[in-house]
Amino acid sequence: MLIGLMGMLSACQPESTLTLSGLDKQNFQRVVDGDTTELVVLKNKQGMEACITNYGARLVSLMVPDRNGKMEDVVTGFPTIDEYMSQNQNFGATVGRYIGRIMGPSFVIDSVAYQLQGFGKAKHISHGGKPGFANRIWKVEKVTDRSVLLSYLSPNGENGFPGNLQVYLTYLLTDENVLDLRYEATTDAPTVLNLSHHSFFNVSGDFNRTVEEQVMWIDADRITPYDEKKCVTGEYADVEGTPFDFRLPQQVGARINEDCDQLKVTRGYDHTWALNTEGDDTCVAAWIYDKESGRKMEVYTTEPGIQIYAGNGLRGNLIGKDSIAYASRTSICFETMHFQNSPNIPHFPSTVLRPGECFISHTAYKFTVE
Repeated sequence: MLIGLMGMLSACQPESTLTLSGLDKQNFQRVVDGDTTELVVLKNKQGMEACITNYGARLVSLMVPDRNGKMEDVVTGFPTIDEYMSQNQNFGATVGRYIGRIMGPSFVIDSVAYQLQGFGKAKHISHGGKPGFANRIWKVEKVTDRSVLLSYLSPNGENGFPGNLQVYLTYLLTDENVLDLRYEATTDAPTVLNLSHHSFFNVSGDFNRTVEEQVMWIDADRITPYDEKKCVTGEYADVEGTPFDFRLPQQVGARINEDCDQLKVTRGYDHTWALNTEGDDTCVAAWIYDKESGRKMEVYTTEPGIQIYAGNGLRGNLIGKDSIAYASRTSICFETMHFQNSPNIPHFPSTVLRPGECFISHTAYKFTVE
């Protein structure tokens, strides 16, 4: 009788709101202008866990095993939705409509000029303007143990972009320890689109350590260089003989502080590499490896470029999960994307999307141990 009563009491206990990463799902529940934010938890058979919020379709935490099976979080983030909404940072976000800069800020499609949102004297729009996709509450369409489908309808004229744009994003956590992202989108008028995922990674799992000793490889012969104002010139620059040559694996910090004009503009790596994979997402485009933990992350993508940002601008003033102050170069981004200002540079791969077409972009982050 006592056993039966205990079983009944156990069945009545509320489901735990805590995740493996220590996040409390209740801290991500908020109603904003009639929309509700939440935290979705994905798990695979290997014990990996990915936590995703529909605010900005963001990856909040990613628990990955090291060579000894120890699970640690490998992405930056905040422990509450309020902090995401109050801090001007793209941790884990989906950036759009257009990641990077569009100069003018304007572009022309079919002889029609579109003026985009600008800020003060700035002659460009960055990351799709404000608020961008990272600041929108996406609709949770479907959830399974290992996947979540999110959607956002970007209205015609949002920040100056034409067309009602319907976007879908599927996060899938596979049993092969792959975090798989697939974007799909359609429009009812010609527009431009350049979406990307903006997680800040540290595969060591220790955000008190910089990524400078981690080893990186990139399958790319060229970058798209900047002028002195961090605007792409529209040219390609060979990596041969420069600090941007990662065709042979080397430490992230091996040449990051060299006397180089491109590095001076951004105070470290914050550039787009033109990938040799040319959209073949069966080939590794880049990887990063941490010797101490044994974790390695490989990047696969259909995109022609990858923006690698070494966290040069982090200053320790953002306090994230586990009360960690995110300092300079303690994380690194692998943002798969088309090139900046492509709508105004005809020889760059086109970012135009037309009615009747379906935009598809696929990126996968695969985790192994060595």
